[in-house]
Amino acid sequence: MTNQSVWMHIGAGSFHRAHQAWYLHQLRKQGDESWGIALGNIRQDAAPLLDQLAQQQGEYVLETVTPEGERDYETITSLRKILPWDSDISALIEQGARAETRVISFTVTEAGYYLTPAFTLDLSQADVKADLGGDIRTLYGALSRILTQRVAEGGAPVTLLNCDNLRHNGERFRDAFLAFLTAKGDTTLADWVRAQTRSPNTMVDRITPRPTPQMAERVQAATGKQDGAAVMAESFIQWVIEDDFIAGRPALEKAGVELVESVLPWEEAKIRILNATHAAIAWAGTLIGLNYIDESTRHPAIYQLAHDYVTQDVIPSLSPSPLDLADYRDVVLARFSNPYIQDTNQRVGADGLSKIPGMVTPTLQACYQRGVQPAATAVIPALFFLFMQRWASDDLPYPYQDGALQVETLRKQFASADPLRAFLSDRALFAELASDRAFHELVTRRVTSLQQWLKQPELAAV
Repeated sequence: MTNQSVWMHIGAGSFHRAHQAWYLHQLRKQGDESWGIALGNIRQDAAPLLDQLAQQQGEYVLETVTPEGERDYETITSLRKILPWDSDISALIEQGARAETRVISFTVTEAGYYLTPAFTLDLSQADVKADLGGDIRTLYGALSRILTQRVAEGGAPVTLLNCDNLRHNGERFRDAFLAFLTAKGDTTLADWVRAQTRSPNTMVDRITPRPTPQMAERVQAATGKQDGAAVMAESFIQWVIEDDFIAGRPALEKAGVELVESVLPWEEAKIRILNATHAAIAWAGTLIGLNYIDESTRHPAIYQLAHDYVTQDVIPSLSPSPLDLADYRDVVLARFSNPYIQDTNQRVGADGLSKIPGMVTPTLQACYQRGVQPAATAVIPALFFLFMQRWASDDLPYPYQDGALQVETLRKQFASADPLRAFLSDRALFAELASDRAFHELVTRRVTSLQQWLKQPELAAV
């Protein structure tokens, strides 16, 4: 990557390769080859994928599909360097320390930030404790290693860019990282981070399901390539970034990125309308025996509960807005209904213990603050309770993945005399509403109505 500025990304999953890498590929197509991506991962689970990408010189095919079923195939060329994994993340440290690396971005999922209900770093988490002792299990432990080496090699400024679905994601990452360094006693690095880095807030959006064998077959039929790293996504894509980069950036606006002063209106709409609704549909669909988001969304009762949630509670909470929120709702539900994406309820339903406080509780709170009972929003925690009740009974049709899951603690909660009360009293999920009697009564009624609906979901509305 000689004479290029480097965008180093941590997190080798499908989303980065269907989203950020796609945008930088668009610039290369326009003739701007001044930036290239160096891709690596903190954990070993992506090592086989990184090896495959290295064999393919970083190139892979992206399949996109419209709601009408029109498929497009594009070979993405923006990954210019693959950073092999080892337990010391030595390739990430070496690349991240270089002055040519002007942006370090990351996708580690919402749970990968280890935040409390107050969105501060949870120092009680085992992975965080381990990294405070010198391990590399979290983004914070990895970045402390990378940036320590960067300072040792001259300390060129760098932008640290969060690309996950987290409200105020740049700010909250930055606060948590500085809290980590303080707890570690590394005040020198903390001072350098404050002075020599920026962490703009961002909003990212593109539905990217896990790749399937059928997708690989379609890619080979369409392109003739046997691609072991192909990825698929919907045709819709969006990226909004606060334009606050300390060491330069690609001309992202030429690729369709929206560079703004404040990402807040887009962020709130995305998290409350798209992300919260997505999870609710996944939980509801799973409860009635459906496997995919599109078929769940097209179920009349599930579509209605999602539509009611946005219309009755979210839109009033976010108004006025520079966005047409009703139109955004309709576009989101149309995207979820796309039968060609084949996104699973298992993928979207994951990490609920982070999604409830981050994506749902703010709307519950906003409704009560307006003096309105959040009847439509209350269905979402009710769905999640019934979903987790199935999990506790080993009755889900698939393994449930959640970075915040403490298995024994949650199993004890669901084995208690009143598991719903214990669930609703969890301040990590519901903040001050955990002690609100009216909230408890509202969700309890929603649980009862859902239990009745689940007996005959094809006949009755929720």
